[in-house]
Amino acid sequence: MKTTQAAFPTTRLRRPRRSPAIRALVAENTLTPADLIWPLFVRDGEGIEEPVPSMPGVIRRSVDKVVEAAQEAHALGIPAICLFPYTGNANRTSDCAEAWNPDNLSNRATRAVKAAVPDIAIMTDVALDPYSDTGHDGFVVDGKIINDETVDALVKQALSQADAGVDIIGPSDMMDGRIGAIRAALEAAGHHDVMLLSYAAKYASAFYGPFRDAVGASGALKGDKKTYQMNPANTDEALRCVARDLSEGADMVMVKPGMPYLDICRRVKDEFAAPTFAYQVSGEYAMIQAAAQQGWIDGDRAMMESLMAFKRAGCDGVLSYFAPLAARMMNGS
Repeated sequence: MKTTQAAFPTTRLRRPRRSPAIRALVAENTLTPADLIWPLFVRDGEGIEEPVPSMPGVIRRSVDKVVEAAQEAHALGIPAICLFPYTGNANRTSDCAEAWNPDNLSNRATRAVKAAVPDIAIMTDVALDPYSDTGHDGFVVDGKIINDETVDALVKQALSQADAGVDIIGPSDMMDGRIGAIRAALEAAGHHDVMLLSYAAKYASAFYGPFRDAVGASGALKGDKKTYQMNPANTDEALRCVARDLSEGADMVMVKPGMPYLDICRRVKDEFAAPTFAYQVSGEYAMIQAAAQQGWIDGDRAMMESLMAFKRAGCDGVLSYFAPLAARMMNGS
């Protein structure tokens, strides 16, 4: 049926969608392996790859296997890995001293990876929860998480990680003042080039459950983390947290969780124009994987669509357990 000019004006918005080549040409955002940081769980032992049941496809690795994963990441073009230790009850104490032990799992893995894959960037986590008998990110006194004494411990933890050779320290604890204290300590110790990627806007979220399984913290946690992690109802507060951390010396900032907080990512990037990252957390990953395993969604397409959402929201990069799978797809392998 013939149509008239009046019915169809000269601008047809379907033209740029008509072929893969044209769609690629006019794409507003792009996603590459260089946008990814791969979180890795490290545990004691040798030759161990232990599945995490609540995170299909994710495993805990002994140090030698973490080295192999770092080699894989480098070959795929993933620029950074992030190490999280799985610590047993023997290393979970009230004083959290294992957090700054030079030979703890995180530090041993850092040295091993740097020796084998010197060009990959290593990020580590600063918080006391992997080493605490309460499962909290800070010290607990009379049922309360105390701030300033915790910051002193976090400084010791960060310095031990810097001494081991990390490139990026990620304080995820949400204590007040920890960025300034850690930055000052790093400078005083001569670690001028170690970067701080602050978990500046970290929410008290229900999406962390599988992660706590992965690091062995689920059974240890007493109470909740609502007195130091953010209220999911708040957005302006996130901007205040980011502004403070940047003023105290953070080089980059993080929003966590990811997809439920894309509005926060957008506001942070627009307001500060600082390097902004999001963490596609364990619950987000597990939901996509579970639905894909049931055949309810196309898992590969959902994975790539979810990762692109972070770029569209203004993120410079994303921590994601999908990193190796997504990188292989982007590389056509």
